[in-house]
Amino acid sequence: MDNKKPLLPVKSDFVFKLIFGDQRNVDILADFLKSVLDIPDDEYDRLTIVDPHIKKESEDDKYGILDVKVHTVSGAVVHVEIQLRVAPETKARTIYSQAKLVTEQMASGQKWSVIKRVISIVITDEVFIAEGDKYHHQFRHRTKDGVEFSDLVEINTLDLSKLPPDDDSTDLWSWMKFIKSDDEEGLDVLAQKSPRMKKAIGVLKELSADERTRMLYEKQEMARMDAEAIVRAEFRGVIAEKDAALAEKDALIAAKDAALTDKDAALADKVALIAELRARLGEGE
Repeated sequence: MDNKKPLLPVKSDFVFKLIFGDQRNVDILADFLKSVLDIPDDEYDRLTIVDPHIKKESEDDKYGILDVKVHTVSGAVVHVEIQLRVAPETKARTIYSQAKLVTEQMASGQKWSVIKRVISIVITDEVFIAEGDKYHHQFRHRTKDGVEFSDLVEINTLDLSKLPPDDDSTDLWSWMKFIKSDDEEGLDVLAQKSPRMKKAIGVLKELSADERTRMLYEKQEMARMDAEAIVRAEFRGVIAEKDAALAEKDALIAAKDAALTDKDAALADKVALIAELRARLGEGE
């Protein structure tokens, strides 16, 4: 009897971070980043994975936890995050997180020159950029005719749902296939692509075979599903409240319509009575 456990999903933010957010696997991270970004190769000579928390400026301030946050040789900040769901606020949240990574570099009295480049990579399991069929988009501050204002901030979106089934001979396709797939046979084929890909798949298999890792993954999944259930329940509650309010308004409108109908009927009776009286007066002349 085969008791072999299925592979953990790389597109889970928990598993993704265990693979790409571990300093021992920095060579895997570098190979993935090279497939996405167009920064000089020497920027990858020393990548430092750092605390992924975005700093809060006050107790009421919003902040997030990025899946992987890394500094390059020049001090540029690259952050990578997985978003299984695309919500209406996902774009605003991405811009907010990136802005925080810019402003947290500044301390009082420092010169603007201390600000280093910030690059975001957002991987989604649902359609994020609806336009076109490209699975990778790069966004920077440019005019319509391509004149660049600054490369200080950059957002890259990777859409797993748009990944074509057939290999397009790019390293990025291979890495996105690795992130998207949980098919062991297919991953074994991918492992032949490069030593870094082979190592990444080996790390995934080790993590998938580790009981403690599976337990932590399942615990996180339960917490995520509970949170989603709460959100759905709250959403249904809001909808129910709105439906009740609309029903109340409809009932009020119906009552007003009925009152107007009664008034119209009473007015018609009065008009008929007046007409009858005029007729009688006319007969008496």
